[in-house]
Amino acid sequence: MKYLLWLLKAAIFFTLFAFALNNQQSATVHFFFGTHWTAPLVLVVLSAFALGVAVGALGMVPRWWSHRSAARRASAPAPAQSPAAPTPETEAALVPSPLHGL
Repeated sequence: MKYLLWLLKAAIFFTLFAFALNNQQSATVHFFFGTHWTAPLVLVVLSAFALGVAVGALGMVPRWWSHRSAARRASAPAPAQSPAAPTPETEAALVPSPLHGL
């Protein structure tokens, strides 16, 4: 299994490497106000991917924080409470059934 994972990683690496070698022509990205950036196409694609990952991760940070605080509240020990008086429903649940064990 370990060799299969290394083989898969090598295949992905060589595929991306071949993609980079095949896309070395320059591409121009035009921004606002007449500014532009000229770079190899593979750099433009890699930058767009990295920017998308960063924006996606930053968009998920508030949700991560809320889940983390909820998990912290759920794992915190509950405050000690005095035992409540039994209600008729709980008393009925504590009475053994005459058919118990059948």
